Amino acid sequence: METATRPPRRGRLAVPLLIGLLALGCGAYVWRESRAQAAQPVAAAKSPLVHVHVAPVQRRDVPVVLNGLGSVQASQTVNVHARVDGTLQSVNFTEGQNVKAGDVLARLDPRLAQASLDQAQAAKVKDQAQLKGAEADLTRYSQLVQKDYASRQSLDQQQATVDGLKASIVADDAAIETAQTNLAYTTLIAPVDGRMGIRQLDAGNIVHSSDTTPIAVLTTLKPISVIFSLPEKDLDAVQQAAARGPVAAVATRDDGTVLGTGTLSVVDNQIDAGTAMLKLKAVFPNEDERLWPGAFVHVELSVDTVKNALTVPVAAVQRGPDGLFAWVLGADDAATVKPIETGRVAGGVSVVTSGLADGDRVIVDGQYRLRPNAKVAVVEGKGAPAEHLAESDSGKAATP
Repeated sequence: METATRPPRRGRLAVPLLIGLLALGCGAYVWRESRAQAAQPVAAAKSPLVHVHVAPVQRRDVPVVLNGLGSVQASQTVNVHARVDGTLQSVNFTEGQNVKAGDVLARLDPRLAQASLDQAQAAKVKDQAQLKGAEADLTRYSQLVQKDYASRQSLDQQQATVDGLKASIVADDAAIETAQTNLAYTTLIAPVDGRMGIRQLDAGNIVHSSDTTPIAVLTTLKPISVIFSLPEKDLDAVQQAAARGPVAAVATRDDGTVLGTGTLSVVDNQIDAGTAMLKLKAVFPNEDERLWPGAFVHVELSVDTVKNALTVPVAAVQRGPDGLFAWVLGADDAATVKPIETGRVAGGVSVVTSGLADGDRVIVDGQYRLRPNAKVAVVEGKGAPAEHLAESDSGKAATP
């Protein structure tokens, strides 16, 4: 009897092969994960520290300074005009010249004014002569009336003639004074000390008292004034400071260069309703003439001093979604976030009213790289080393 031979079934061989492959894959995965876990401490150990600069929280006296923007104005500005009509005979100043009160600036042709004066003086002499004859006639009429040789009416008429001539002489005196004044006006005198500007008219031009264009402008630069503005909320502080004594004012350029030191002189009597700004005026000696009319300057007004205030550098104050905060370095060299409240800012420091205490160390540079409880390394000195600190943006606030 022939026995049929059955071929081997391939399904019986595939199952053990699949099981072997799965076991090999699981082993490789476990081996890879164990290697990664073993490498984590090494990677953590090689993680670089955040290098920062720190500053201590200190107590100090902080001046309360109000900052305003204003323009420089000459303490006195005189437009040199002719006060009588005439021909400009000479200009007696140099453009940019410093002059004193009483110096001759220009002269007009004086001949017409001199002729008017001579005429008025002659009219007075004539009226004086007539008055002398009328007074003699009045004396004679008085004697005749006493003897009844003349009427009382004649005496009264002669008295009226004498009184009229006396009035004419008074009018002559007024005419003489007017002519003398007009003659004096032909010489233009500097009324104050100051500096001459650019000449607008040359000799030979005909000028009139009604001209709108001046011959030149005279400005007084010593002392000089600055008109500036402050918000209306600062009015109380300014008034309290003025009540205690002179209030110091410092004028500076945009870059902080000091141009002069003076005192507050005037607080305007009203607040601009449109801008809610208060206008003030400060006076500066300006001996070095660094302040010039028309220039825009910053004015720092010292109104008070906060005694023994808790302060931090301005760079330590950060702003986040929940308000102001500062990065504080703990005893374990870990950076933590503390919410703070601040007051006045002056001289690069900010007054801290809550949130910090004496002896705290705040981070003033490198905050943008920090995370809560991050370990840091303190860098000595003012500048951050290039290999540790990237270029920082001082205006960008860090968030905890």
